[in-house]
Amino acid sequence: MNVITIYPERMVLILFFICLVSNAQVIEGVDYSSRNRVDHTFDMAGDDVFGQHFPSENFTFKDKVTGITVNALTTSRHSNSKMYQTHPQWTADGKYIIFTSNRTSKNGKGGRLHYAISMENFEITQITTGANSGRDFHLGWHKNVAYKFVDNQLIEIDLETLISDSQNNKIKKAEDYEKIIATVPDTIHTSGMGLDADENSVYFSSKIKDNVSAIYKIDFKSGKTIKLIEVPFRIGHLQANPYITGELMYCWETGGDSPQRMWYLSIDKKGQVKNRPIYKERDNDWVTHEVFMGPDHILFHLMGHIDRLKVNQTGIYSLNIRTNDLKFHGQADDGGYWHCNATPDKKWIAGDTFDGKLYRINANDPNDVKLLTQGHRLMSVSPFSKEAHMHQSVSPDGKWVLFNSSMFTSNDIMIVPMLPE
Repeated sequence: MNVITIYPERMVLILFFICLVSNAQVIEGVDYSSRNRVDHTFDMAGDDVFGQHFPSENFTFKDKVTGITVNALTTSRHSNSKMYQTHPQWTADGKYIIFTSNRTSKNGKGGRLHYAISMENFEITQITTGANSGRDFHLGWHKNVAYKFVDNQLIEIDLETLISDSQNNKIKKAEDYEKIIATVPDTIHTSGMGLDADENSVYFSSKIKDNVSAIYKIDFKSGKTIKLIEVPFRIGHLQANPYITGELMYCWETGGDSPQRMWYLSIDKKGQVKNRPIYKERDNDWVTHEVFMGPDHILFHLMGHIDRLKVNQTGIYSLNIRTNDLKFHGQADDGGYWHCNATPDKKWIAGDTFDGKLYRINANDPNDVKLLTQGHRLMSVSPFSKEAHMHQSVSPDGKWVLFNSSMFTSNDIMIVPMLPE
């Protein structure tokens, strides 16, 4: 019987070689390791892995009606959605769009997580994980960070380091990129989030009892939660003025029409709180989807999709919140416009319709209208269908319109140039 002696240092080399071969995916003499992430293209694995990468899913196509090139940033079999139009969509440096997806949900188990898609190569990075993904996600206005509530803790996420580490295969645990800013008392349930323009505080609402809500402020320096006001209705769509500190807009939320939708709260240098309705509604006004349009203006809709509303002129309006000057920006056919957003210079408005058409409107000439793309809600002629709400947002540089679409799947995110000429 022959005995073969294997020295310890040779054993290490053999094991190392075996590991290399097993990780290299060499099959029948062909090394497939360079393509070992291709199977993630359609998310078939569905694994929740913090910091993982998905190959680009983007697909560019020319709109069949307008001829304008549209870029579908997601095309997977899952539901991918941009964040709500009242909040920033791009990281502060403009390099990434943050969106949500249920691509790691299996058999209906597991919720939506957050992902960053590169504007350079359209690759996707997972940036939240599991039950710790948080609520009321809000990107920084000026810093590459994000804020979220986990239970009653306000947490800041260092997105810049997280994404960089992920790209360099140096990803750590999710908690290593998080900093606890403050803890809200257990008696208060946080809902919604608005980040103050100076990024030193956030605002949120909370239900006190049926038909009574309150707005609170969390001060980053002291960590204190301060009650600002109570109102006799449910609060929704709370958003801070991105340009001026101590100001925020919110709405009387009903899930539909309300007696007076839009409200404005401001805090002066002495800490005094003022609360007032903005655009005082008439009986046949249905106001919806308000957003900021610069430091002194808001943009909103007067809905026109049912007969009783057509007593008044409906369409997209802007309001100077300092002077109450109102400006009409036009109305579309077949039920009218639905959501709206504007370029930072306030020159152009993006308005959509119930049947999935997206228009560019000259803010100074309501007759100067251009159809950018269509077909994104093929089955819909009203707001009450299951197809995606476009919820369009304009990029910080004013060049792109980001929106949800049901053209290919139940929900994808796409971008189209604001000025394709």
